[in-house]
Parts: sequence; structure tokens; C-alpha cells
Amino acid sequence: MESETPRVSFITIVDFSEDARWLFLTESVSDLLGFEPRELIGRPALELVHPDEFSQVKQMHYDTIREDKAAALAYLRLKHKDPFKGYILCAVSRTVVHSVLVGSVSFATPGGKALQNTSTAQEVEVVTPSAKNFELRRWVDPSPMMSSPSIPDLAPCPSTDMDTSDASSSRSQGKKSTIISFNPLPPRSPRSALILDRFSIHCTVLFCSNDLLLSTTKVLGRSFFDFVTTRTEHSARSWIDVIKSWGVNDRGQPSDGGFGFGKFVLLPAGRDSRAENEQDTSLPRRRPGDARINCRMPSSPRYASHSSSGTSSRSRPPSSMSSSTFGQEISVDAIFSGHSDGILLVLRPTSKV
Repeated sequence: MESETPRVSFITIVDFSEDARWLFLTESVSDLLGFEPRELIGRPALELVHPDEFSQVKQMHYDTIREDKAAALAYLRLKHKDPFKGYILCAVSRTVVHSVLVGSVSFATPGGKALQNTSTAQEVEVVTPSAKNFELRRWVDPSPMMSSPSIPDLAPCPSTDMDTSDASSSRSQGKKSTIISFNPLPPRSPRSALILDRFSIHCTVLFCSNDLLLSTTKVLGRSFFDFVTTRTEHSARSWIDVIKSWGVNDRGQPSDGGFGFGKFVLLPAGRDSRAENEQDTSLPRRRPGDARINCRMPSSPRYASHSSSGTSSRSRPPSSMSSSTFGQEISVDAIFSGHSDGILLVLRPTSKV
């Protein structure tokens, strides 16, 4: 069975509801789980979770939103459409992006690829008992979530009635928790997700989750680098090349490959990067302090928290990101990850690069 399972990964978006309903899936879901995207859109993602793991995964879904997590990874079982294939052990990543959860699902197999995924994730949770070998233990490893100034105009996360320490204790003892009630969630932070064409040197934008940082209608179908400043374009290209090389499975096929973190400067108004590069084919050498990419979140606090309202992801920019922002440069933190169907890029405003 394991040798027959495709080593692919698909990108997903689920909502903040208690059922975690699918809002978006890329085509490789059919290779991994047998479903076509249209068969799952609007259905609860949790209905594919193994019954023995349902309670813990539902709690994890809530905690991810409430704690505003990013680049979190979990190992759990998901049901294949073909009943004879049963449940597939999967690596599921997730990041809170404004009013939705954006992430990926890939086939979990031990080896170098699993080590790369777990060593670059901000958090790893093993839900399936038989998958304990996927746990990563670092030797005297400090927390990768480093402190930095908080994003202004965002209220602090309100306390909830849920005793998370008790919930964690219950999970560690293998007990099923009681019915989970979603308490009101805190305000959302300004984040956006892009899916880029990994098979193009121009990295065409295939999907944009909202209009908070970039205008969806403006970026779709254009080169991602049209919206990166000239001085940080070389760094952004280098990072994406690294992510593409990571995102290859043991069969040489495009797949997942861990997370990379960096900073660069967005140019919401856009430019013609192709024409500029044709005039000057030699890209400028990286300047000190332009940007950085590594396996840890650079100067990243936990992103500010979110609301559970059903507001459309194509929402207006918050007051701190007014419409005038679209004519300015925006320094952003970025999380890069490669997948079978594209490069997933999560952005948030930050201090200057």
C-alpha cells in the first residue's frame, strides 16, 4: 500500500468553522486521497479524519486559530475515497491567514523529506500513535518564535473558558476530550496567501487569498516579481529557487519540502519585471540586509489573533492597511513552501527589511 501511494502534496484552504469546511483544494488531492476538488468543496474536512483521532484533531483546529499559529505541522490519518485503501497517514501543515486556514496535505513517509519538514516547521504534533517516529527532538533547541514589535491596532487575545493545559494533558494521556465548543475568537491580523506557478521562471500568481496586501484582480496571471521591489527581487528569486529544490520527492517528482522564512519588500502598484530584466539581464548582487531566508521565523512573534466571523476572504483592508497602501512599498515577513501544485507564499506586514 505505502509503495503505491503517490508522494504528492496538495494545497488546501479551510474555514474557521467547527467543521473546518474545505474552501479550496488543488488538483493533487485526487492523486493522494482519490477525491476531485469539486467533491470536497463545502464539505467538512474533519469528516475525513480517522474516528480515533477526530476529537484531538478538532481541538487542534481550534487551537491553531485561537493561538494564531503559522507553519504548524501534524501527522494524522485521512480517509481515501477508495474504501479498500482505508486511511492514509498524512503530513498536514496549516497557517492562519486572516479569516481562513491555509496549508497543505502530503503523504507521510519516513526519511530525509520528513526530517526536512519537521525541522523547518514551527510546531510538530503527532496525532497518529504509530507515527511517533516522525517526532523531531532538538538538542537544547530554543523556541524558533523570536520576539519583535507587535503589529499595531490589534487587540490582545481575550482569554477563553477552555483550559488548554487540561486539554493538552488529556491528549497526552490518549483520552478523548468532551464536545469542543468554539469560543469567540480574537480579531484577525492582516495576512495574505499566494499560490505561485512553480514550473515558471516568472512564478505567475495563480491564486491570491484576499486584497489586504495586494489587489487580487491586479496580481492574478502576472509574474510575482512584478510586485517585489527591484532591490529585493534577487533575494526573493533565490529563496524560491531553494524552495523548488526542496520540494522534490524521492522519485524526483514535485512535492512538499519544508518551510523557508524570509523578508522582502512588496510593491503593490506593480512593475514590469520581465522588461526590466531583459534590459539588464545580470541581476544585482544581494545587498547586505536586503533579506534573509532560513529554517526559522525571522523576528516573528505569533501573528495577531483572529475572529471566527464568516466574513469573505476577499475583504477590505483593515484601518492599519488603508487603500493608500497600494501605492506604497510594504515590508513583509514571508513563509515559503513548495508543493506538487505550486509554491505557497504567506505574507504579513512587518518592520522594514
